[in-house]
Amino acid sequence: MRIVSVRDAVVPIASAIANAYIDFSRMTASVVAVEVEAAGGRRVTGYGFNSNGRYAQPGLLRERFIPRLLETSGDALVHADGGLDPAGAWAAMMRNEKPGGHGDRSVAVGVLDMALWDAAAKLAGVPLWKLLADRYNGGRADEAAWVYAAGGYYYPGKDVAQLVEEMRRYLDLGYTTVKMKIGGAPGTPPKEALAEDLRRIEAVLGLLGGDGSRLAVDVNGRFGLHTALVCAAALQPFGLRWYEEPLDPLDYATHATLAEHYAPPLATGENLFSMQDARNLIRHGGLRPDRDVLQFDPALAYGLVEYLRTLDMLRLHGWSPRRCVPHGGHQFALNIAVGLGLGGNESYPEVFAPFGGFADATPVAEGRIRMPDLPGIGFEAKGDLYAVLRREFG
Repeated sequence: MRIVSVRDAVVPIASAIANAYIDFSRMTASVVAVEVEAAGGRRVTGYGFNSNGRYAQPGLLRERFIPRLLETSGDALVHADGGLDPAGAWAAMMRNEKPGGHGDRSVAVGVLDMALWDAAAKLAGVPLWKLLADRYNGGRADEAAWVYAAGGYYYPGKDVAQLVEEMRRYLDLGYTTVKMKIGGAPGTPPKEALAEDLRRIEAVLGLLGGDGSRLAVDVNGRFGLHTALVCAAALQPFGLRWYEEPLDPLDYATHATLAEHYAPPLATGENLFSMQDARNLIRHGGLRPDRDVLQFDPALAYGLVEYLRTLDMLRLHGWSPRRCVPHGGHQFALNIAVGLGLGGNESYPEVFAPFGGFADATPVAEGRIRMPDLPGIGFEAKGDLYAVLRREFG
């Protein structure tokens, strides 16, 4: 088993949308193609990319992680079942890296990790979700994954009527649960933003027949404790599916204080990029394993090798994998959700193209999606994304 070649490129995911903290007008992503040769000379190419919200990492990839990956071969890449083992490649990529500092390097490693898992499943001739079920979940895979439609971004000139129409389109696509941004466009005073967002929330709830369990809201870490508590008091009567990332993602003690005052579900974790950071959240963030939602994104957090460690840590602390609903809205996390029995997956029906969204022939039905029986992650069955991969890598 050997790594034949690794190629990378930077592509734009620019969009005029914004959440409460950033706009995406200059956002980029790294894409990679990793060619692997198995014993007997069979070759496959695995693809990877980073999730939205973090920028491309060409420097880290080319200076550190790709060279280390290319130096790795033989037994280090072979799993006990005879297939490709991304864990061996992961260990090689992280050689000579100090503990801590889980920032942009976790994104660079995650991009390569995704491609290695794509290649591993292709070499095995099975979908990634099945490979994961067989290796790590006793052969058990979910028949379908629960997915929710994330959107409701701020956009120049977008009014409440347009927001409601956007959410209506998601329902027409087969989603039953939707998520919208709150906290105000960048530069909006919090008090004014809250009043406007309550009007936006009430309008969407009207579309949902008043069922708050079908609506989640996302602050993207903009609030301090006082504003988060004021907003929580206003939201509590709605009975929302969850109140997402109201606070800085690393401020665990303040999360714990908020959890003491807000009984409905909270959600966070998309901006934590290691098992150690996730463990600190579980130990100190006051989150409740019977209701709260963990959104660690394997594509941003050193990849699936690290995500498996995170799941082991969660079990030791009394958390079920069903409380995990990864951020990112991409096919990699969807395969992981199905194969490892997570609680579901995010979806971006209208934003972050071509990386968001799933295979073209996998419609959403009653809020759930069935996986295609395609070797690997299934990028080849997502026309717009595969067109980018072909353009960059031939």
